[in-house]
Amino acid sequence: MASELRSEWLDWPRKRNRYSANTPALVDRQTGIQKGGKVSNSVVDLLVIGGGINGTGIARDAVGRGLSVVLAEKDDLAQGTSSRATKYIHGGLRYLEYYEFRLVREALKEREVILRAASHLASPLRLVLVHSPEQRPRWLVRLGLFLYDHLGGRKRIPATYSIRLDRDPEGDVVKDQYRHAFAYHDVWCDDARLVVLNAVDAARRGAEILTHTKVTSARREDGLWIATLEQDDGTTKTLKARALMNAGGPWVETVLGNVAGVNSDKRVRLVKGSHIITKRWWKGDHGYALQAPDDRLIFVNPYLDDLAAIGTTDIPFDGRAEDVAISPEETNYLLNILNGYFKVNLTSDDVIWDYSGVRPLFDDGAKGASAVTRDYTFEVDVSEGRAPIVSAFGGKLTTYRKLSEAALALLAPYLPQMSKPWTHDAPLPGGDFPDGDKDGWASDFRARHTWLPDPLARHLITCYGTDADRLLGDAKSLADLGAHFGGQFYEREARWLIDHEWARSADDLLFRRTKHGVTFSTDERESLNDWLATVG
Repeated sequence: MASELRSEWLDWPRKRNRYSANTPALVDRQTGIQKGGKVSNSVVDLLVIGGGINGTGIARDAVGRGLSVVLAEKDDLAQGTSSRATKYIHGGLRYLEYYEFRLVREALKEREVILRAASHLASPLRLVLVHSPEQRPRWLVRLGLFLYDHLGGRKRIPATYSIRLDRDPEGDVVKDQYRHAFAYHDVWCDDARLVVLNAVDAARRGAEILTHTKVTSARREDGLWIATLEQDDGTTKTLKARALMNAGGPWVETVLGNVAGVNSDKRVRLVKGSHIITKRWWKGDHGYALQAPDDRLIFVNPYLDDLAAIGTTDIPFDGRAEDVAISPEETNYLLNILNGYFKVNLTSDDVIWDYSGVRPLFDDGAKGASAVTRDYTFEVDVSEGRAPIVSAFGGKLTTYRKLSEAALALLAPYLPQMSKPWTHDAPLPGGDFPDGDKDGWASDFRARHTWLPDPLARHLITCYGTDADRLLGDAKSLADLGAHFGGQFYEREARWLIDHEWARSADDLLFRRTKHGVTFSTDERESLNDWLATVG
């Protein structure tokens, strides 16, 4: 269906694609629209509203099932919640206390799926859970970890084991009153890149990805949705779709009520989570999990080469999702917990960077923010058996693929041409290592590019996987990579991100497509902005 429709599409601004047909379409930096991309003058099967993890996951799944798909995101991909998480693919150890066994089981299974599909982005991370008798008895913690080990069919993840902090090296930085800990594993993953790679795969399969494009209105007419799409520059287009998927995240109610004009009694509950970044004070590639006095778990993770990411808070939020920011109280909350467990004495002056996001959780009536379910649910509204709109409430990064399958199952009666689910065993772009051997491929990559400094080679492998070769192209030296903006960031990578991953601004390049910006100076950022101003 998608291929049949291309000849009927109308042109939006475009430039000739300089790359092979199996790469994602180039993107116009000023408009955020795929160069050579088009919006249908006829009818598409599915219009997805929202470019976070759920929206891009649904778009990828849908186009792979033979549907014609357009995704519209009012800002940049992953600009909201999906780039502001703790960077974990995890089962949700703490959810066991709320008896959410189905959610934990599903999430643990998906942890294994994402490890296979994106092993360049995702890797097991050993976490040392320091036992604090004031919060939970040790037997209860061990029981929870036993369930965590066995609920999800663990395959690639090592089993839990005990640690004596007064004897083992993991305890060197921990205060002496803490003697016991458990080592368990979850999966570290770059959340924003996971979103972008779902969008890249969707585009390679024929979906139209429109960033900085807001759906301002949608109405039903003759059994179809008539949607108005508006770009940043005010240009508007009309799109007809057989179905709408509302993956607006924090804005799901706004899309449902204000854009589509549909009433619903379901609500999202916004919960703010904030993180701080400091210099790392321990040796080793492990992280720590700390039991907070309010019964939450605070995670202390290795971040980049020598930094630590600490979070998250869990605070009800009733403002605009766009305005979310960390408060001094949240910073102090995290620092007080750290200083209660570790021998270091960190202050706000030690915070290098911070970030905050709002989680759009399904409002299940729970009293405390920490108790609100992380599960997802849907609202389906249909008119006379046609023109459905499915709205996703809640969800989490780990279970996005299952949410996508569930959403498309709800749309299947209205889009009977849809084929079966397929994403369970399909690698994401860059994750197609021969025989699944990332380490073997990485060794070969380094042998073929001996001129790359190890930190830069490691960055390219982690961010791009097998696409790193195509990014480098014919480069034979650092000089061939063009302007050096700072750290491991060169012009060749910036142009790839602009041409292939919808990047437009310095924030897109430095914080969502990569994490170069965490260590960038003000002068380096200004230099990058000057360069961006010259790029057409």
